[in-house]
This record gives sequence, structure tokens and C-alpha cells, in this order.
Amino acid sequence: METINKRQLKRRSRIHSSEQRVAYICLIPAFFGLFFLTYAPLVGVLGISLTNWTGLAKPEFIGFDNYINLFTTDPYIKDSIIATIYFAILSVVGSMIYSLFIAIMLNRKIPARGFFRAIFYVPFVLPAVAIYVGWSWLYEANFGFFNYILSEMGLNKVLFIADSSYVVPSLSMIAVWLSGNLIVIFLAGLQNVPSVYYEAAEMDGANGWKRFLHITLPCMTPIIFYNLLMSLIANLQIVTPALALTNGGPGNSSRFMTYLMYDQAFVNYKLGYACATTFIIFAILAAFTGVLFKTSNRWIFSEGGDEK
Repeated sequence: METINKRQLKRRSRIHSSEQRVAYICLIPAFFGLFFLTYAPLVGVLGISLTNWTGLAKPEFIGFDNYINLFTTDPYIKDSIIATIYFAILSVVGSMIYSLFIAIMLNRKIPARGFFRAIFYVPFVLPAVAIYVGWSWLYEANFGFFNYILSEMGLNKVLFIADSSYVVPSLSMIAVWLSGNLIVIFLAGLQNVPSVYYEAAEMDGANGWKRFLHITLPCMTPIIFYNLLMSLIANLQIVTPALALTNGGPGNSSRFMTYLMYDQAFVNYKLGYACATTFIIFAILAAFTGVLFKTSNRWIFSEGGDEK
């Protein structure tokens, strides 16, 4: 009997080792992609940021001078960081609220539900530049649709993208409208919330708001975390509205970090300076992501009751 058990253990060990080898072999393309498409470019950007390079002459190593100049002499960096974070906060909060609300509505049994799901997802797959140009017509100061509505209501017209006070909120509204991908992910999460929870809550007399607050939201916290993380990363790297509509204006109110990097690299040909700006963007992204991961264990609900 002991001999049979030893044979079984050896056989299981061989099978386990074989599965491990197959798993590592299958992971090789992913490791190569991660290294050559993520880590190697990141190291390359850091290296270039330590040089004075215009792309034509030979790079000249200057240490951290680009970073020092960014925070001491650059007239745009402060406004750029503020505009980027301001846009990201408005867009992320608005997108999360909007997409979760729409997903809850689309999760109900309504006529033509599939059609409406497609309608809300389509903006996400349309060309971004075309979307922003189309919205610029809605925002137009004299003949735009929104100002027409305001004038019909007897209110003053608003310079949505020509006034430094309104340009970032106006651009963030477009970003919220483009969050169809978040709606789809929220919708998938809502369909996986166990129905027995709702049935038990109804038997206890819980109304719709209490069911949402004590069942839907806790069960959706892993999905909320994922969407929050993806939305934060995407909106901190925003560049399309500045390129398509505002050119960083009015003033510097929409000169986002990525637009500043683009301007330095492809307009002024300061590649080392642009890479330093890129690394600052990476540092801001890492800081926000780190805070999000650090605080996630306080509010992410685990169905098994084991909060980690």
C-alpha cells in the first residue's frame, strides 16, 4: 500500500512539473511583450530624459538638468499639472457615476434593451478626433446647440471652450460621454450579482435604494476598482481634446501634460526635455495608482467575507 502511494505521489509530481513547464512556455510571448513594449521603452525614456537631444545632433548627457529646468524655469509645467489633474478628477468621477447609472438602467427589462446598449457603447469606438470636433459644434459660441438652448431659456451664452473657467469641465463632459467601455464592464458586473441577495432583501422589506446601497454597491466594488483604475490612467494621459480643439488654450488652461510633451518633442524638437515630461507623467500616474491600491482593501467587498 505504501509503495502504491509513493507511485501516485511521483506521478502527480511529474504531472505538476509538466503543467508548470507548459505554463512557462505559454507565458514566454507575454514576458517578451511586457519587456519590449513596457519596461524597455520606460528605461529608454528615462535615459533620454537625462540628455540634451534634438533628434538631429548627438545626444549630450546633462544629468537631471531637464527635470530641474522643468520645475524652475518652465512657464507651463505648473498650469499643465493642475489642468491634467483637474481634468482627470472631473472625468473619472463623472464617468463612474454616469456609466454605473446607465448600466443599472440598461440592466432592467426594458423594450429594445440590446439597441440601447449598442447606442451607449458606440461613442467609445468612434474616432476620438471626430467626436471632439462634433462636440465643438455643439459648444460653438454663437450658433451652437447648447448656447441656443441657453438663449431660449433667457440665459447668457457660455464660451464653453473659449473661456478658461469652462474649458476643462466642458472637455471632461465629452470624456464622460465617451465612457461606453465602462458601461459594458459595469453591466457585466451587475449581471453577476447573486439574485438571492435581492430576494432576501425584498423579503426583509428593503426598498430599491437600500438594495442598491447595501447589495449592489458592495458586490460591485471589485468592478468599480477596475473601472476607476482604467479611467484614471486613461484620463491622466489625455491629449486628444487639446490637439483637436484648444491647442492648450485659452491661455494655458487646457495645456495637459501629454500636450506639453507633444509640443516639446514634435514642435520644438526637445526630445530629452519631452522625455523628462513623460517621466513626470509616469510618476503622477504611479502616485495615483499607488494610493488607489493602498486604500482598496478598505472598501473592496469580498463575497466570502474575507477582506484583504
